[in-house]
Amino acid sequence: MLDTIKTKVETRRTFAIISHPDAGKTTITEQLLLFGGVVREAGTVKGRKSGKFATSDWMEIEKKRGISVTSSVMQFDYDGKRINILDTPGHEDFSEDTYRTLMAVDSAVMVIDSAKGIEPQTKKLFQICKMRGIPIFTFINKLDRDGREPLDLLGEIEDVLGIETYPMNWPIGMGKGLKGLFDIYNNRVELFRKGEGSRYLKLNDSNDIDPEEPLHSDSIWQDTRDEVELIQSAGNELSEEKVASGELTPVFFGSALVNFGVETFLKAYLEFAPGPTAHKTREGQLVTPLDEQFSGFVFKIQANMNPNHRDRIAFVRICSGEFDRGMDVTLERNQKVLRLNNSTQFMAEERENVDRAVAGDIIGLYDTGNFQIGDTIYSGNDDFQFEELPQFTPELFVRVTPKNVMKQKSFHKGIEQLVQEGAIQLFRSYTSNEYVLGAVGQLQFEVFQFRMENEYHSDVIMETMGSKIARWIDPDQLDENMASSRNLLVKDRDGQPLFLFENQFAENWFTQKYPNVKLTSKL
Repeated sequence: MLDTIKTKVETRRTFAIISHPDAGKTTITEQLLLFGGVVREAGTVKGRKSGKFATSDWMEIEKKRGISVTSSVMQFDYDGKRINILDTPGHEDFSEDTYRTLMAVDSAVMVIDSAKGIEPQTKKLFQICKMRGIPIFTFINKLDRDGREPLDLLGEIEDVLGIETYPMNWPIGMGKGLKGLFDIYNNRVELFRKGEGSRYLKLNDSNDIDPEEPLHSDSIWQDTRDEVELIQSAGNELSEEKVASGELTPVFFGSALVNFGVETFLKAYLEFAPGPTAHKTREGQLVTPLDEQFSGFVFKIQANMNPNHRDRIAFVRICSGEFDRGMDVTLERNQKVLRLNNSTQFMAEERENVDRAVAGDIIGLYDTGNFQIGDTIYSGNDDFQFEELPQFTPELFVRVTPKNVMKQKSFHKGIEQLVQEGAIQLFRSYTSNEYVLGAVGQLQFEVFQFRMENEYHSDVIMETMGSKIARWIDPDQLDENMASSRNLLVKDRDGQPLFLFENQFAENWFTQKYPNVKLTSKL
């Protein structure tokens, strides 16, 4: 039995795709699904006029705006491996969703626009990956467009991100002059060819191609050979140990939009990427994938994946043992025993029941309100909690009220369910109980308003309060007279009091007036 589970676990590869917006992250996800045989045609965000949309952009607002605003999970089999892709939002306003998702993966694929290089959001997400020490694979995208010199891009990755690079392939031209890729790792040339015939050319012992090939007489071929010789003699060596520890990133060039270089990347990724890894508990212990006790944690909750059924799905990363549908587990937070009868695996919004799953898999549990983000579930009697997931303190705030007072029920239900997803936080005025929403970015409010209208049929009025500094206070130290127009007193979903300070000056004034009162940025 253990050998069977061990065999299954070793086939799992679970990774997130991270990038700055518009680098092509969702497009490369589509192409990977194509190779997995789960889609017949890769839909792209650019296909909105034709009615084709990216598989991973399943929400209505994503289709309308052409951006990813929530992480999505896609699973498929390829080359003997079970692959779990977590496509994350690139927009910085949804960083919290992405950060939590990165806690549920064993490696990451960083997509970079060849014309733009390292962009701010890429840098932020990379730092989270590096902090966790997870392997990072780099795909430099949009090679079919004019971009920056490959050597400059490698230099920027090393200088800005502080990680060594090893190019697995090298561009032969770029943009309209793109001829192909010098596949260093596989010792071959991959031609940029849309017609018939093999797109691969063998290299001889001199790293050259057959003189009869048309490419051989092109001056760009000799220039490429010289560049490859330079990086092979003066560049970093490919080290599996450094890849595994996140110290070196294998770099692949290609173009996801025209599906060039993606399959080569996928095969190499599966060769180097780790299987499921151990996870730490809050007590500092390690839970390994082959531990017999089933365990996992909730890293995401999504409402209305099927608007017709008003369902909620809790996304669970399995960390150890084997999941069997119908099994009993303990919800660590309240020690409640739950029977997991309704479970699912994903293809974006498409789902199918899953009877068994092992460490490394992502499963969805139909949720009636039991789960919260960060919850640990386990079988057996050993009580423990996995490490706390990242939580951001909101910086922007709005007051929210229903436009139609006759639709209070759908208004309250919509707020309750959308807040549980963790993208926005709900507060109430300490005295009047009016709703206040907090978020780290303005786009989150726009998504909230759109979804309230389209999914809950509740138009809302949002009154901007602007940026505030949120600071929690111990209830025992609270005096309601401390509140003023410059520090609004509210309470969070758990009833804990906090102040929303107008600015840093207002907070400083408060701390000087009440020096014995302790304020914290997180509860």
